[in-house]
Amino acid sequence: MLSFLSVRVLDIVDILLVALLLYWLYQLLKGTAAVNIFLGILAIFALWRVVKALGMDLLSDLLGAFISVGFIAFIVVFQPEIRKFLLAIGSPGFFKKTSSRFLFWKIKLEDENLSDIDPVVQACQRMAMTKTGALIIVSRKNDLTEFTETGVAIDATITDPLIESIFYKNNPLHDGAMVISLNRIKAVRCILPVSSSSDLPNDLGLRHRAALGVSERTDAISIIVSEQTGNISYCRDGQLSVDIKAAGLRNMLLNDFSPAVK
Repeated sequence: MLSFLSVRVLDIVDILLVALLLYWLYQLLKGTAAVNIFLGILAIFALWRVVKALGMDLLSDLLGAFISVGFIAFIVVFQPEIRKFLLAIGSPGFFKKTSSRFLFWKIKLEDENLSDIDPVVQACQRMAMTKTGALIIVSRKNDLTEFTETGVAIDATITDPLIESIFYKNNPLHDGAMVISLNRIKAVRCILPVSSSSDLPNDLGLRHRAALGVSERTDAISIIVSEQTGNISYCRDGQLSVDIKAAGLRNMLLNDFSPAVK
């Protein structure tokens, strides 16, 4: 009766290889909207295996049919990611460059992206006084490579004079977003997805829509300085807080990045 519990060495190898493959896929999808679809598909597949093992034939057939049709949808939805995955595997030195990344005990689960909070706050405060428009994106757990690749890579230390000089209106790099990741300014002049939400007030422009758009797709924090009013806004998880003061901005950043600050 318990024969189905017998485990072979090949079964363990099979499980480890599948886990490794899923981890590779997750690393490629991390930071994109596709990761939520990917996790949803995994949840449905796990449920199907459970009901199949329990002998629930009707529900098993229903979920099996959904998965069969969903395989085609999977290819369509993840076409860019699948192409990226295959190109990565085919590139020279792929396994040498990435072997150390797939040790599960090296996965980082804490926010360690912003410990230099004061330079960001001081720069935003001064830009608000001079009505210098700015859009700053600070990553948390999600990777923002898909956005940094659209801009100009600089990989610089976070300082308030640098932030202000980048967003100075005559600087060719001022247009677009600045992305901060791992406590470094990774890229500037980045292009972000624009939110289609109808809840935004009409007086808020493209900077606010872009800030909302990236926060809807990732867990990143968006900071906006309005060019028209000089108001500072803060966007997190698709929620926009407008007209906040420098002290309020600092408190919000401390709250969201307290593990890194401590």
